[in-house]
Amino acid sequence: MQHDKPIVMLPESGKTSAEAARSLGCNVAEIAKAIVFRRLADDVAVMILASGADRVDEAKVAALVGPIGKANARFVKEKTGYAIGGVCPIGHPTASLVLIDRKLFNYPSVWAAAGHPHAVFNLTAVQLQAMTGARTADASVTPPALSFA
Repeated sequence: MQHDKPIVMLPESGKTSAEAARSLGCNVAEIAKAIVFRRLADDVAVMILASGADRVDEAKVAALVGPIGKANARFVKEKTGYAIGGVCPIGHPTASLVLIDRKLFNYPSVWAAAGHPHAVFNLTAVQLQAMTGARTADASVTPPALSFA
């Protein structure tokens, strides 16, 4: 699938979902963050594409792909070709196992990192899934809203 929108360079860093949303003027939920784990059985990178408002649930992911561990910066760079804070969901030098959290489909469009902490691109979750070959999964939990009452 071809992507039809330009890369946007953020004036400030978009290393975190909150930073990217602030620079774009969108809701943090519209940021498609890419979280990478290491599958313990074979050292394959497991990338979860999830809403910036949600927390990836490691137990749910492990139930789908087998035991996983944290991926350090070196592993992420080696497997994806990108540094943490700018991991693009496409263009990896080695095959990654990719899951897209079903909640991303709730948004008309999402913003994903484009390989650099200041670069992002906009697309639909359907386009993101087609570009990555991701399997749809229930892989996250929404943290409770903070109340200051």
